[in-house]
Amino acid sequence: QVQLVESGGGSVQDGGSLRLSCAASGYTYSARCMAWFRQAPGKEREWVATIATRSGDTHYAESVKGRFAISQNNAKDTLYLQMNSLKPEDTAVYYCAANRGICLTAPVYDYWGQGTQVTVSS
Repeated sequence: QVQLVESGGGSVQDGGSLRLSCAASGYTYSARCMAWFRQAPGKEREWVATIATRSGDTHYAESVKGRFAISQNNAKDTLYLQMNSLKPEDTAVYYCAANRGICLTAPVYDYWGQGTQVTVSS
């Protein structure tokens, strides 16, 4: 089992920045991929970014490419999402996820955090 706890959400103005963190505990070595997803009210959960924990390879949704950066610490027990140039359409609950398998863009990961709210006002 892997437990995930997100933090760092909040309210910012259009163009602002936030850094989300996700603390992982338990059998973290079993997670080959870590990811961030988000879900806005009335919408489906949407993939944001992934990082392969062993190689460090990253991938981003087109909507956030160039503005967001996913990373992990050396111990690989904390995942980050640096969000710059935030827009109102980035408003959502952001979820951290871990997968024992390969990185996927579909929200079918093995473990999920409880989510953290990000609100961007214009």
